[in-house]
Amino acid sequence: MTTVSPRPGADATPSADTALVIRLGLSQLVAWGALHYIIGVFGADIARSMGWSPVSVHGGFSVSLVVMGLSSRWVGERIDRHGGRRAMSMGFWIGASGCLLLASSRDIVTFYLAWVVLGFAMRLSLYDAAFATLVKVKGMQSQQSMTVITLFGGLASTAFWPLGHALASIWGWRGALVAYAVILVVSSLLLRAIPRVATVQGAAQTGPASSEQVLPVPHEAAKTTAYGLGATLILFMQAGMAAHFIELLSRLGWAIGAVVAMSTMLGIGQLLGRLYMVFHGHRFPILWMNLLPPSLLLLSYGLYFHGDRSLVIAGAFALLYGAGNGISTITRGAVPVALFGAKGYGARVGRVLRPAFFASAAAPMAFAWTIAQWGSQATVSINVVFSAVLLGAAGALIHLDSKTRRSA
Repeated sequence: MTTVSPRPGADATPSADTALVIRLGLSQLVAWGALHYIIGVFGADIARSMGWSPVSVHGGFSVSLVVMGLSSRWVGERIDRHGGRRAMSMGFWIGASGCLLLASSRDIVTFYLAWVVLGFAMRLSLYDAAFATLVKVKGMQSQQSMTVITLFGGLASTAFWPLGHALASIWGWRGALVAYAVILVVSSLLLRAIPRVATVQGAAQTGPASSEQVLPVPHEAAKTTAYGLGATLILFMQAGMAAHFIELLSRLGWAIGAVVAMSTMLGIGQLLGRLYMVFHGHRFPILWMNLLPPSLLLLSYGLYFHGDRSLVIAGAFALLYGAGNGISTITRGAVPVALFGAKGYGARVGRVLRPAFFASAAAPMAFAWTIAQWGSQATVSINVVFSAVLLGAAGALIHLDSKTRRSA
C-alpha cells in the first residue's frame, strides 16, 4: 500500500489544515443544501405550479444522477491530476447557473437541461469530490478530515429544508432558487483554502498520469465488487429517500408542521452519527465501522412501520436513519483508502461509483412509483432488503481484508 509524503511549507501547519477542513465542511453544507436537496424541498411545488406528475418532476433529479455517473471518472482523474481547488470552485459556479436555469424553466426540455447542468455541478462539488481533494492533500491521513467535513454537510437538510420552505413562502420556488444561486456564488470563496496543486505535490506533478500509478492490490476484483455493490445500494437509498423523505413522513398521517419538524431530525441524526465517528471511530478499523450504517438503517426502517402510533417513534425513525446515512458517507469515502491506498484514489473511486450513480438515477422515480402503486410501507420494506444485502457486503469486505492480511 502506498503512502503520500507530507505537504511541504506553510500549508502543512495545523492552522492551515484546520482552515482547509472547516471551509471544506462549510462548502459541503451549502452544496448539499442548495443542490442535492432541491428536489426534496421544491419538488411538490414545482409539480403543482407546472402541472406535471411527480414522476416527471423527479425524473429531472434522475437525469442529474446519470450525469454524475457519466462525469464521475473524469472528475476523479482531474482531481488526482490537478487537485480539487479549480474543480470544486467550478462546481459551485456551474451549480449557480443550474439553479438560475431551473428557476427560469417553463417547459420540460429546459427543466431537464437544468438538471443536466446541476448533475455536473454536484459531481464537482459534493462529498466524493471533497474526499478526493482531501486524499490528494493528506493521503492516508485523510480519514479524520473526511469525518469532520461530513459533520457540516450533515446539517444541510436541517438548515436548508426550513430555509427553502421559508424562501418559497415569500418568493415562490423560482425566487428561492435565485437565492440559492447567490448563496452558491458567495460560498465558492470558501474553496480558496484548498492548496493549489503546486503546493501539494510540486509543479512537476501536473504532467502525465504515470505519476499516479496504482500498485496491485490483493483480491482487488472481489474487494471492488463488494465495495461497488455497497456503494450502489447506499446511493440508491440515499437518492430515493432524499427525494421522498418528507412525503414518507407525511404518509404516517401527521400534520405538515409536525412532518417538517421531524424532518430536521434527519440532519441531527447525521450529526450525531458523525460525532460518534469523530470521537470513537478511531478505536476500530474502518471496515468494522462499515457495519454500522446498514445496522442502523435496518433499525430505523423497523421503527417506520410503527411511526403512525407516536411522534416519538416517527422522530426516532428520522434520527436513526440520519445516523446510518451520515456514517455511511464517511465509510464510503474512507473504506477505499483502507482497501486500495491513496494513490489514484479519485480515478479509482470515480470508476467504481460510476455504475452506482447510474443505478441511483432510477431511485427518485422508482420511489415515486412504488409509493403511488404500493404505498410507503412497501417502499420501506424494499429498503429493508437492500440494507440486509448492504450488511452482507460490508461483512464480505472484512473477510477479504483478513484474507489479505493472512497471506501477507
